[in-house]
Amino acid sequence: MRITDSEDFDIRYSKIEDMQVLRQWLKIDGMLHWFPPCDDQELENFVRIWIGYCRYNASLTATYQNKPVGMSVLFLMPYRKVAHHAMFQIIVDPEHQKKGVGYALMRNLRHLGKETFRLESIHAEILDVNPIISLLQNLGFEEFARQEKYVKEDGKYYPRILMESAT
Repeated sequence: MRITDSEDFDIRYSKIEDMQVLRQWLKIDGMLHWFPPCDDQELENFVRIWIGYCRYNASLTATYQNKPVGMSVLFLMPYRKVAHHAMFQIIVDPEHQKKGVGYALMRNLRHLGKETFRLESIHAEILDVNPIISLLQNLGFEEFARQEKYVKEDGKYYPRILMESAT
């Protein structure tokens, strides 16, 4: 069932209070593999930076029955020369994956980037085998760079893929 078709589904600007659920999702076994932090200290920094963008209304939270089920963020560039693009991150509660939440968040994030921040493109850095690749491809994202041996985790290397789309 696509929960995004329900009247109980909504997407709103993220709030500082969403920090707790974001931290919980990132601490789910195996979830940090897909994100840059590798320990609790880095995780706390990552969560603070992500939630910090809520003060600019650059982070969105998807809710179902008034509970957060996913979040996305635009990491806005502070310099005018490069303010026409931004990197993003997205996370969906594993219990609500494959139900349209990620698709809805990405559509809204693109709209936010284009209409509010006048972004021309958004891009993501993802690991080679990330399940989000097919979603991004379906939304028109294209790979524009690949860097082998970018991430080293538990003695194993993973390539990073950079994907981009116009807003």
